[in-house]
Amino acid sequence: MDKTIFLVGLNHRCAGVDVREKFALTNVADFEKSLLAACPLREVMALSTCNRVEILVVADSDRCAGIDLPEAVLGHWAETCAGPLATLREHTYRHSSLDAVTHLFCVAASLDSMVMGEPQILGQLKSSYRKAVETGTARVIINRLLHKSFSVAKRVRTETAIASSAVSISYAAVELAKKIFGELSGKTAMLVGAGEMAELAATHLLASGIEKLYITNRTYSRAQELAKTMHGEAILFEGMVDQLRDVDIVISSTGSPTAIIRAKDIREVLKKRRNRAMFFIDIAVPRDIDPDVNALDNVYLYDIDDLKEVVEENMSARQGEAVKARAIVDVETQAFATWLKSLALQPTITDLLGRAEEVAGRELAKTLKRLGDVDDETRAALEVLVSSVSRKLLHEPICFLKRRTREEGTAERFIDMTRRIFNLDADAVIEDAHLDRRTVDDEESCGEILDCECCRDDSISSPDSVADKK
Repeated sequence: MDKTIFLVGLNHRCAGVDVREKFALTNVADFEKSLLAACPLREVMALSTCNRVEILVVADSDRCAGIDLPEAVLGHWAETCAGPLATLREHTYRHSSLDAVTHLFCVAASLDSMVMGEPQILGQLKSSYRKAVETGTARVIINRLLHKSFSVAKRVRTETAIASSAVSISYAAVELAKKIFGELSGKTAMLVGAGEMAELAATHLLASGIEKLYITNRTYSRAQELAKTMHGEAILFEGMVDQLRDVDIVISSTGSPTAIIRAKDIREVLKKRRNRAMFFIDIAVPRDIDPDVNALDNVYLYDIDDLKEVVEENMSARQGEAVKARAIVDVETQAFATWLKSLALQPTITDLLGRAEEVAGRELAKTLKRLGDVDDETRAALEVLVSSVSRKLLHEPICFLKRRTREEGTAERFIDMTRRIFNLDADAVIEDAHLDRRTVDDEESCGEILDCECCRDDSISSPDSVADKK
């Protein structure tokens, strides 16, 4: 049964922060389940970050014949966010088939990020995938596609220098603060929110010589934890506005659906500060800081879109490496296309028998070498023997796959598992795989075949060696 893969989304390039915050998915799991129920889809995974919202889906081609599935997904998305479909349609992009695969690989490898090469998007992608698995909306195709995307990201990090000079949105925010104040030594900063973006910002602020760092968060214990790590001071979320009179730089990155810093609050703060300049960076989507704050005297407010100029200044060195990274993506896209075609039953049976014949032939050659000179009749008999044994061992698995295909119309889950068990796609296997105990969300764990001692030639060179192991 042919599969249709497509992806619809919007990002920082095609949609401003006002559009992105309007169509951000606040409850991804509920959206995935409701979309699966509303459209004739097999699998769904949604990614929602401050810079992008993307929806990846898999459908059976025969079930969606005559249906404009991307349009149906957009309609459900607009309805979920209570936003105008025309606006969403205007700012979104669509990718199908291998274009969707290539796009996802580029996203995972941070080739499509505002800050090319930043590692944060990979963590966000892994988190979204994990949630889709828990929800039950990610199955065979998305499982393989996401694990492959993690592998692509790792190859890009290790085989190119695209991330050699570390930059991030948080880094760009601190660089912008330097441009406003000149030097940050002697300045006081506050982080509103204690997530990964805040932690990165704290690191860059301290490296820039900030004198005092306050950290606040709705969960006070998390603020205390980060403050201890960064040698800062945690303050209660309810006391944030009062503390702002002592703060020069505010970087806010919470998940609040509405603004938490309002213009009227800052107007009072400025009076207490005697109008000393304040610098606000809002890297949250939806925005944490009321845009009207920027209208106040001696206040500088920048949102995540304003960081683009700073980011671009740090990207020139990475453009050459991006060409190398894209070559990796292209190779891996074709490898995924080959795997996708193999989900049909006959190619897998062919590959399975071929692998058995390859192993049998290799082992027969080793045995004949040990035996020395043998006559043609004995050689032919041994060839028939190993070929017969290998085919008889595979008879039941092949019958099982055929039976499942006949009963259910598809056996892709079992076909995929068979390809993994016998490593029919020649996935790389690390030398100590038999000792590996990593979890399934590790990008390397998918598709590994255990290389146990009992499978090595030297462990079965004689009956005595087998007896010794017992």
